Amino acid sequence: MKAEDFPQEIKPFILPNHDGELVYRCLGCGQQYGIEKLLYTCPACKQVLLIYDLKFESLKKIPGNIWRKIFDYRKMLTIPALKGIYLYHEFIGPIIPLDTVIYLGEGHTPVIEANNFLQKKVGARFYFKNDGQNPSASFKDRGMASALSYINCLVRKGYVSDVLAICASTGDTSASAALYASFIQPDVKSAVLLPHKKVTPQQLAQPLGSGAAVFEIPGVFDDCMKVVEALSENYNVALLNSKNAWRILGQESYSYEIAQAFEYDMENRVVVVPIGNAGNITAVMNGFLKFYETGIITSLPKILGVQSEHANPVYRYYLEPDAAKRKFEPVIVKPSVAQAAMIGNPVSMPRVIHLVDVYNSMSGKQNVFFVEVTEQSIMDWELLANRNGHIACTHGGESLAGLVEARRLGIVGENDIAIVDSTAHAIKFSGFQEKYFEKSLPAEYNISSNPALVNAPVYIHPESLEKVPAPGKPLHGNDFDQFVEQTSKEIAKRLSLKRVPKA
Repeated sequence: MKAEDFPQEIKPFILPNHDGELVYRCLGCGQQYGIEKLLYTCPACKQVLLIYDLKFESLKKIPGNIWRKIFDYRKMLTIPALKGIYLYHEFIGPIIPLDTVIYLGEGHTPVIEANNFLQKKVGARFYFKNDGQNPSASFKDRGMASALSYINCLVRKGYVSDVLAICASTGDTSASAALYASFIQPDVKSAVLLPHKKVTPQQLAQPLGSGAAVFEIPGVFDDCMKVVEALSENYNVALLNSKNAWRILGQESYSYEIAQAFEYDMENRVVVVPIGNAGNITAVMNGFLKFYETGIITSLPKILGVQSEHANPVYRYYLEPDAAKRKFEPVIVKPSVAQAAMIGNPVSMPRVIHLVDVYNSMSGKQNVFFVEVTEQSIMDWELLANRNGHIACTHGGESLAGLVEARRLGIVGENDIAIVDSTAHAIKFSGFQEKYFEKSLPAEYNISSNPALVNAPVYIHPESLEKVPAPGKPLHGNDFDQFVEQTSKEIAKRLSLKRVPKA
C-alpha cells in the first residue's frame, strides 16, 4: 500500500520525522553522555547505562489512538527499513537515518495460541511468541539490528572505521552478532568468545558459517563476559553483549509487537520471559513503559521473569520482601538445559532493579514477579509444548514452566492471558531432546526421562523379506512388490490400522 492512500490524519507521520535527542544515562550517578561514540559503562562510576530520548515528551503530543493507526498502517509499507523493528523508529532509534538501518527479516514474529489440551494442562489461556523465527533463529536479532544499525550509522558518518565487534555468548548472541556484522563487512568484522563445550553444535556452527573469529575459553559464560569486558575497556572494539544499551533499545520491539498483536489491549495480560543476562526483561519493561506513557496502551501488563534453580540470582534477590534489605549476590551456576540462561551474574541486573521499581510505581501495584523452576519442569514442558504444535526451545520450556508455577502460586489469575517467550528455535537445542529420549542426560542436570514423553524411531525390516532396497541398489518387479506389501503390513500392524473394506 502506498502512503498517499493512507488516512489524512496520519499522512504527516507515516514516514518517521521525530527529531530525537538520544543520550546515555548512568543508572548509578545519573550522569549523561553524548552518543557520538560507543559507551558501555559510565566513565565516572562504571555503572551500566540506558539510552534516553531528551525529546521523548514531544511524542506525547500525538494522541495514543493516532500512534496506533500510524503503526498499523506503517506495516503496509514496502520500505525495507520500516519492515522490521524500526517500524517503531520513533521509540527505538529516531536518530538513525533509514538508509543506514540493517534489516535482515527480524521482528514481527508470530504469536501462536496454544491448543485446548495444552491450555487446560497449564491451567491458563496463553500464547507462545516464537522469536526463534528471527533470521538467526533467536530473539537476539532484535538487539543486533539496533546495535549494528547504529554502528553502520557511525561508519557512514566517518566517526569510526575498521570496527571489530565482539561478544561473549552461550550461543545465540554469537550467532546473531556474526550474522549482522557479516552484512556490513568489510567495515565491520566480528569475533565471539564461547565457553568451551558449553554451546550446542548447531549454535557453534552459526558464527563459524558467518565468518566470525570464534574463540572457545575454559569456564562458563560469566568468565567469557569478564574477558570481553576487559577487551572493550583496553582495546578499540565494539562490545555487542546486552551491556551495550543499543541492544536493549532494539529488544524493546518485543513489547511493541505484543501490544500491536493484541490491538493495544494489555488489560489482564501477562508477559513471561526467561531472565538470562537480564537484558531482555529490561527491554520488555522499558518498551511497555514507553507505550504506556504515550497513551498507546492504557494499562501495563504483568511481567513474569523466570529462572532455573540452577541459575537463579535475580529470583534470589527478590525473595527478600523488604527492598531496603535486598542485596544482590552472584551465584555459581550449575548445568542447565536452558543453556543461554545459565548466567550467575547478569550484566543488566542494575537495569532490572531500576526498572522494576519504575514499572511497579507506574502500575500503582506490584506488577513484576519472579519465579524459580526445576530443570525437570523445563524439559517436560518444552517437550509437551512441542507435542502440541509449537517449536519452543528449552528457554520456551523455562518460560512455560514459569507460567505453570506462577499459576500455582496465584500470581497469574484465571482471567489472565499470558504471552510466553520462546527465545530461540527448538532445533538449536535439539541435542537436549535427543539426550532426554535416550535417557542419557548427565546426573548433574537432575532430569529423569518421563516414558510418556520419550520418542524414538522404529526400524522396520520384516523377517520374511529376503531382499530389501539399498542406496544405489533398487529392487524391481516382484521383489519390490513384496517389499512394499510386507513393509506396509508391518507398519499397519504396529499402528493398529484397520483395513479398508474392498468394494
